[in-house]
Amino acid sequence: MISNSEGNEKRLSEIRSFVRDVAIPAEVEVVEKNCIPESIVDVMRKSGFFGWSIPKEYGGAGLSTEELALANIEISQAATAFRARAGTNTGIGSEGIVQDGTKAQKEKWLPRLASGEITACLALSEPDAGSDATALKTTAIKLDKSPEQFLINGTKRYITNAPIADLFTVFARTNPSDLSHKGISAFLITKDVPGISAGPEHKKMGQSGSPVSEVFLKDVLASRDDVIGGELGVGFGTAMKALNKQRINLAALCIGPAIRLLDEALVHVKKRQQFGKPIAEFQLVQAMLAECKVEIEAAKSLVLETARARDRGEDITTQASICKYYASEMCGRVADRVVQIFGGAGYCADIGGPIEMLYRDVRLFRLYEGTSQIHLLNIAKRILK
Repeated sequence: MISNSEGNEKRLSEIRSFVRDVAIPAEVEVVEKNCIPESIVDVMRKSGFFGWSIPKEYGGAGLSTEELALANIEISQAATAFRARAGTNTGIGSEGIVQDGTKAQKEKWLPRLASGEITACLALSEPDAGSDATALKTTAIKLDKSPEQFLINGTKRYITNAPIADLFTVFARTNPSDLSHKGISAFLITKDVPGISAGPEHKKMGQSGSPVSEVFLKDVLASRDDVIGGELGVGFGTAMKALNKQRINLAALCIGPAIRLLDEALVHVKKRQQFGKPIAEFQLVQAMLAECKVEIEAAKSLVLETARARDRGEDITTQASICKYYASEMCGRVADRVVQIFGGAGYCADIGGPIEMLYRDVRLFRLYEGTSQIHLLNIAKRILK
């Protein structure tokens, strides 16, 4: 019988093997083709990567917040596309159902999400509603002839995995006279419902292989059964529950690339010669390496303690924002230092290995799931109370 700690260490070892033996060797192909080979996605499915945070009774691993953070730190040491491919199923794509779904909704969707049979995404942000999510303009209007049915119309923007998603969690205003968060509801809409479509994939600065696009909703017919939890007007609360956990996940996902960048730098500085000796012997280079290590360890300690607090049932709203802000900014600083250490090789994809790719990939961390500036404002508001 394997104890929880032994079982989790076994899982982490398996993730490390996947990253080392499968994901990292495929990074160049993923960037060139802008997609993960389906054969690798199948490996991820069989390894249970899509069900990490889904309860065991629905076919998932039922990982605690701390266990999930540790898993995310490991998988994010490969190109971010690998994490993103399964990440919506283990995070924002399923968390709304896990938290607030009806028994029927959980039984219908969670086993298929856990197995990776289907891919989910969260459709919240809009052209004019990003940081201010309550400003969303997508509407779900009750039909006069059938008050238990709704017509949804609107546009969502920057939706990760939308081009490949089978299930969309769509947030829409069901009470047009209430412009607050209380007028928003969450709907589960499948890709085959008439009127819903994903736009062309955005051409991004980085994160090749992780498709992002707009989502268009034109007269999409939904029923009361499609409302998460069956209750109107609580969708924004569902979104915040999912995002609070996702911010811990994302903070952990910022740590993995930073670890990888530092590891690559440590190998490089011992090989790279200048003035007749390895650059590892230069104190200014050593200082940059040490600064990277200190910040990585500080972020890791912060994230894991916040994850443990969530597992204890504590309110971690402020701490989740602190984690997301600090870890994403930390990762950006580490990436910048490592490019500096590599010099010209860090700027050239054909010489510096993954450094140029990782530098571009991690820039997004400071933007999504709340920009750094929004998190600073949220932290300030909460501590001033």
